[in-house]
Amino acid sequence: MLGENNFKKKVLHLTLLILAIAAVFSFVGGVFASGSEGEVASFRTMSTAIIKGSENVPYISVSSFIRKTIENTGLNLIINGTEKVADLTDPSKIDIVAGWKRLVMMAVGFLIIYLGAAKGFEPLLLIPIGFGTVFVNIPGAGMYDEHSGMLRLIYDMGVGNEFFPMLIFMGIGAMTDFGPLIANPKTALLGGAAQLGVFATLFGVALMNLLPRVDYNMLEASAIAIIGGADGPTSIYVSGKLAPHMMAVIAVAAYSYMALVPMIQPPIMKLLTTDHERRIKMRQLREVSKTEKVLFPIVILVLAILLLPPAAPLIGMLAFGNFLKQCGVVERLSKTAENELMNIVSILLSLGVGSQMTPEKIMNPKSFGIIILGLFAFAVATAGGVLMAKFMNLFLKEKINPLIGSAGVSAVPMAARVSNKVGMEYDPSNFLLMHAMGPNVSGVIGTAIAAGVFIATYGG
Repeated sequence: MLGENNFKKKVLHLTLLILAIAAVFSFVGGVFASGSEGEVASFRTMSTAIIKGSENVPYISVSSFIRKTIENTGLNLIINGTEKVADLTDPSKIDIVAGWKRLVMMAVGFLIIYLGAAKGFEPLLLIPIGFGTVFVNIPGAGMYDEHSGMLRLIYDMGVGNEFFPMLIFMGIGAMTDFGPLIANPKTALLGGAAQLGVFATLFGVALMNLLPRVDYNMLEASAIAIIGGADGPTSIYVSGKLAPHMMAVIAVAAYSYMALVPMIQPPIMKLLTTDHERRIKMRQLREVSKTEKVLFPIVILVLAILLLPPAAPLIGMLAFGNFLKQCGVVERLSKTAENELMNIVSILLSLGVGSQMTPEKIMNPKSFGIIILGLFAFAVATAGGVLMAKFMNLFLKEKINPLIGSAGVSAVPMAARVSNKVGMEYDPSNFLLMHAMGPNVSGVIGTAIAAGVFIATYGG
């Protein structure tokens, strides 16, 4: 019995051995088949044999593989790499971008992320812009490649064609209450006066052109001037139509100054007002009826269509979003426009803006000039609103607190909160927030009108 069991084990082992040998030879014959017709693969031809399906793949030795791997590391591309890009003003010319410039722009991207995350400067916008800046400048990553790069798809899908700014305006409309403006229409003049910064910047551009290597044309000057309105979506919209190559730095400047409203505006407000003027108390606003709130977006849309069609897209989307909010029968749409859609579009828009933060677009004298001109435009816009309020007080029986004039810029509702905060520093019982919302929301409309004027004049 024992001998029979041993015999069976030997037969089983022999069978398994034969099967194993057959499998090995079958594998070797399939894998190491010759690339040339009629050639039989063997162990002697393993070093020169071609794997089936790889006939057109170039032969790479081990040393070549290691060398190419090293050459394609990010570190090597930053130190030794170069990239050919089309010239911004003349696409027929080619500019050479060194790898170290990409490193500088990535550092700028991380700085933007830091300002948004650690300092709280418009984090909802600056954080995605910062990441977009880092992504687009990663050497060899191809995130802005034509037809395949994610950032290129985002930009072409909604930034370059002004689609995303339109949706942002719809969301702003859904979040905005025009009641304070309707209750006190005089404050609309303050929002209009704040646009002085937009038009004054055109003269600043003329002075800037006196500097060497700086030569802004009127299209570029108009796009830069809109920064004075402190309205990021409008700045993107106008620059996309008039100066696409400057969109990134204009957008970043606009959003940065929006974030710096609490730092930039108070010194200007205090400089242009007296202690008595800062303590002026304004009568409580009347209650605005539902009918007035429903009709207001329709009225401003009709006026835009009749008077300034180029501004109608921006004002129209603002009116549409506000009508969703005020009509009271499409609460689901209003909430979606105000929250979910607004959040999604903000992410995509910011990533698309960040994709334009490349060395050839940012690291030049014109871009540095935009930062200076943007600050000038914003300061003049703040001063324009305050001075208009002081001028109006010369004729009004019920005086306006000039502090609310600074809210004429489009930074909703941050500028209104700053007006209220400065007023309460001098009189804790003086609540100016709702009064400041009037010029604040009128500033949004005013900036859109200024954009329409520029587009109608220079946009063809």
